Amino acid sequence: MTTQEITLNIAVNLGRLARWVDEGKTRRVAQFVTETDEYLKLLHSAKKSVRFEKTLKAFSESFSRLKVNHQYDQIWAEEALTWSNILTHRAKLA
Repeated sequence: MTTQEITLNIAVNLGRLARWVDEGKTRRVAQFVTETDEYLKLLHSAKKSVRFEKTLKAFSESFSRLKVNHQYDQIWAEEALTWSNILTHRAKLA
């Protein structure tokens, strides 16, 4: 998998997570948070551009907070959706 593909997989998962949390359907949230965390580990070890590093660092910090926050509310969903959008646009720089 390329760095761009990994980044887009993370973005898609975050979009799903945001939608499910927003709809109150949190049954599969833990499963997809774990899967997203695995993708993030792959992304950290993958070759990526210098231009993408700042985005990756900021996302990693944000996702670390999301992972441990089990209060699945509008704020959680909004942060996940925001990162989904950012990573979708920044994937080409990865």
